[in-house]
Formats: sequence, C-alpha cells, structure tokens
Amino acid sequence: MKGVILPALDFNLAPELEAREPPEARGLSRDQVRLLVSYREDDRLLHATFRDLPCFLEAGDVVVVNSSATRPAALPAIRPGGEAIRLHLSTRLPANLWLVELRRPANGATEPLGDGRIGEQLALPDGAQATLLATYSPGGRLWIATLELPRPLEDYLSAHGRPIRYAYVRRDWPLAAYQTIFADEPGSAEMPSAGRPFTPEVVAHLVRRGVLVVPLVLHTGVASLEEQEPPYEEYYRVPPATARTVNAARAGGGRVIAVGTTVVRALETVAAEDGIVQAGAGWTDLVVTPNYTLRAVDGLLTGLHEPRSTHLAMLAALAGRRHLELAYDAALREGYLWHEFGDLHLILP
Repeated sequence: MKGVILPALDFNLAPELEAREPPEARGLSRDQVRLLVSYREDDRLLHATFRDLPCFLEAGDVVVVNSSATRPAALPAIRPGGEAIRLHLSTRLPANLWLVELRRPANGATEPLGDGRIGEQLALPDGAQATLLATYSPGGRLWIATLELPRPLEDYLSAHGRPIRYAYVRRDWPLAAYQTIFADEPGSAEMPSAGRPFTPEVVAHLVRRGVLVVPLVLHTGVASLEEQEPPYEEYYRVPPATARTVNAARAGGGRVIAVGTTVVRALETVAAEDGIVQAGAGWTDLVVTPNYTLRAVDGLLTGLHEPRSTHLAMLAALAGRRHLELAYDAALREGYLWHEFGDLHLILP
C-alpha cells in the first residue's frame, strides 16, 4: 500500500443522524438533500441544498464523476452445515476470481463472519456455487473465491441478488435507489454515493454556468472495512477525453472537483508529480492520507463519513485536520445526515 494510515477523525455519531432511507422516501427529490460547503482558505462554512451546487462553482471548473453502476451484489448462500448466510460479491478479479465477504444475518441486516475455511463450498440459488480459495484480508473477512454460475453474471445477479445493505438501512430498496444518473458500466459492489444527488437539472445548470462534467470509472468494493483497515485494490479507468479536459481546466486556472473519494483515488493514481493526468486503466492500491500531497484534485464533493474511517484520512489530506474538524462539528450540530442516502459536503479551496 502507498502511504500510511494515520488516526483519523473521531466523534460520536448519534443514531438519528444516520440516513435510514432514500430522500425520496422522506418526501424529497434527490437534489434536495443538504449541502455543507466549506472553504479551506478561511474556514468559511455555508449551508445549502444540493440543487444549489452550481452556485458554488465557476466557469472553467470541471466536475469529475464516477460512472460505475452498482450491482445487486448480495446473494443468499448456504454453508455445508446448512447455515443460511449472505455472500457479498466485492470485486471481480482477473482470471475469473472474486473477492467476497461472508456475512451472517443480524438485527435485520448482516454482520461479517470470520470463520470461513479454505475449500469451503457455498450453495447459491439456481444451482450456483462459490468456493473459498484463500483469505485476502486479516481476520478472514475477505476471501478469494471462484463462482460457478448457470448464466451470465449480470443476468444471474438481476435474478437473485440484492443491493448490499447495512444495519442503519432498515429495509431493502430496489437497485434503482442505488444508482446514480451517471451509471453506465456495472461493476461496483456499493454505490459511488457522492454522485447520487445529481439530477439532469443540476447537470444542465452546471453546463449553463460553463462547468464541464466528465466521467471516469472506479469499481468500488464492499465498504465494511474493519476500523483503520486500509482500502484494498480496485479497478479504475480514466478515459483520454477526461484526462484532456482535466489538464485543460488546470492549465486555464479552473478547479478540478472530484465527486467522491473514488474519483480522488482514480485521478491521483494517474497524476504525475506536476499534476498532469494521463489516461489509463488498471488496479490502484493508492491510499491517500495526510502524508500525501494531492496533485490533480482541488476540491471534493463527498458524503459524510463514519468516525475513524480511512475516508476521513483522505479528506484530511485535502482539507487539513483542523478544517475537517470544524466542518464535522458543524454537520453534527446542524443535524446533517450520514451514509449513502444522506447529505453532502463540498470542500473548496
């Protein structure tokens, strides 16, 4: 791993600040979630709604989004002894291998299992099977596995899978609730959620202001990392047109605004020391911490992250720990909502 994981921001997240359902179920449109805007230069904090986003950006800025689509990556599985569990498909690896996570039903959701065994075969719906080959992460949370499916992957998941859900979301929601308007290539175990509040109207407003919106791909794995566990390798692709647009914006004095930590990871992976971004594709193991100097990204639109998460270490690399503490104190005080169905934070220079 590149970089060193440092202690990240710590705070108490009250249960009432966890977004338990999509905003549409709360009577809001996607772009009516709240937006906390923070300026690093002078620590200004502004409170808005997401549909106000274009007002905080300028002609010449470029907004980079993740166009990876979310898969229904949670499958019911039966262990050899008959125990019913959930198998979360995290990351599709080369040679038709997978990173998977075993989880046991608990409190209406699931909790990770650490007692998988090499060679264990899990029975999946419609005669499919997963075989555990080797542990991938400490404690046996993630496994390298093979899948034997009776039909193509996306068809099979459409028939038998569900979106991955954690305990704070109290019921299942359809896959459409976990897709952004940019989603066009299935591959993510969990939604690149910073892009969820975008609507065609917000994008049109950005374009009218002279702000460009360009895509890249980073397929996210499962987010249920253990405390201070670093992110693992993920597949990315930065198209030539996106690289050219980012470089032109920076050359012209515009700002590069990453939509989500996934976009930061992809752009910084292909950025040279002078900030020039190259087109490219592959697997990134980059871990952005306060030790890392960002090269290509000037601002970040992101959700509100859990205490002590490695995502907060990335935010501290951009904003600095003091500024991040001020922003999160305000978010907690003003009742912003956390997680994939919650509110957003825009960090600007």
